Amino acid sequence: MARRKARVEFEDDLGRPVVYHRQPDGGLVSPRAQVDETATLATGAYVEEGARIGARARVGVGSWVDVDAVVGHDAVVGRNVHVGPRTTLGPRVRVEDGSRLGSDVTVEAGVRILPDSLVPDGAVVRREGRGPYGIAA
Repeated sequence: MARRKARVEFEDDLGRPVVYHRQPDGGLVSPRAQVDETATLATGAYVEEGARIGARARVGVGSWVDVDAVVGHDAVVGRNVHVGPRTTLGPRVRVEDGSRLGSDVTVEAGVRILPDSLVPDGAVVRREGRGPYGIAA
């Protein structure tokens, strides 16, 4: 039997009501986001409106998938990761703990983003690695 999603409502910084649905795994999802039924969202993970989470993808504790971001099938987003607005993670991408991906980033299929990496806005990441100061691009 499928478990029911709980409705969670609170006010944003401007006093406007914000509604999320709590997933069975504990993550909070905007009603305007799409999460595949085989995906896993850990407690404290947030998925914002317009975001899409693919089949068998996993989003870790405390991670935030921002507005209109896409997490491809079989991708893994570690703990305390921010996936910026309009960012696309291809299939089988692995984003390690503590990483920050800016807006409009594209990470190609199968790439691993190392722990605590910073990926600047608009970057296209084609392979694992990072330059000085922990910046991957």
